[in-house]
Amino acid sequence: MSTRYQTILLFGAPGAGKGTQGKILGQIPGFYHLSCGEVFRTLDINSKLGRVFQEYSSRGELVPDDVTIQMWSENMHARTVLSEYKPLVDLLVLDGIPRNVTQAKLLDKYIRVLEIVHLVCPDKEAMIQRLRRRALKENRVDDAKEEVIRRRWEVYEKETAPVLAFYDSKIVRTVNAMGSPASVLQHILEVVVPVQESHFRNPLGAVPV
Repeated sequence: MSTRYQTILLFGAPGAGKGTQGKILGQIPGFYHLSCGEVFRTLDINSKLGRVFQEYSSRGELVPDDVTIQMWSENMHARTVLSEYKPLVDLLVLDGIPRNVTQAKLLDKYIRVLEIVHLVCPDKEAMIQRLRRRALKENRVDDAKEEVIRRRWEVYEKETAPVLAFYDSKIVRTVNAMGSPASVLQHILEVVVPVQESHFRNPLGAVPV
């Protein structure tokens, strides 16, 4: 029987609003939001994995996929022990992970993806300008540089976009990310509320694997 976390993935290009929408969903009872960035921010740098993370980040290198997933797994376990996240009643809402197909394969051991909300950006240039405005508003001048933003898009298109093909297309639901936050949220809720209702009818998520 499955003991994997029942999960909804928020998926999309940089600036699509995954973090914003995830935080809003996380305020609704029955949803628990976790971003990949939060995992790294709450990492104990004195732990074994924390020292490994420091080793790579100090060299300006990306943490290997297997280490990233191990960090994520231990972080999730700690949240369940503290009862911040209750697997039997909460749907896990993830954003920023998996970042590539390798991570998706490694995560499959821990999560059962019920639905993927794919936030699409029909107008790439408009999204790039949105990212610039957001970075400037948050006083992140380096992140506001157009070449930095375009590089993030290149990495997304090369490494992250192929993740969608790893999952069954039947669970991928497309939402236009270019509307107002409230409008985007409305469409996301149309996707995830039925999943939540089904989850509560069968809260153990007991399905054969």
